[in-house]
Amino acid sequence: MAENGENNDAEEKAETERKPQSNLGKIEWLDLTVDNATRVKDFYAKVVGWSTEDVSMGSYDDFNMNLPGTNTTVAGVCHARGSNANLPAQWLVYVRVANVAESATACEARGGKVIEGPRRMGSSNFVVIEDPAGAVMALISD
Repeated sequence: MAENGENNDAEEKAETERKPQSNLGKIEWLDLTVDNATRVKDFYAKVVGWSTEDVSMGSYDDFNMNLPGTNTTVAGVCHARGSNANLPAQWLVYVRVANVAESATACEARGGKVIEGPRRMGSSNFVVIEDPAGAVMALISD
């Protein structure tokens, strides 16, 4: 019996070691920022099957895109207004980092560009960067 217990303990330890210990590096969100978010959210609702939910931005609404028939949000479609006016019209992936400001500095030191931010977005810090090849990504931290 001891052998089975030891094997189970070893398997559990190996599984724990494979699991990430934090959310650093994890893709956490997808957003699309466009001039006419209303038209584009309707496009994705019909093409992909997502349902939509309005998100008040004060004087206008952006949109959560939900899995069909659920309230499970998988992405956002936003108007290119206000603080989002400088964002490119493309699906933007958000990746968790330890510190947005430090990552923005590291980006520029390695030949990338800061497109937007760093700034606060809700309860998080946020920056949009461009890598040396021209690909764009958002970084987010507490």
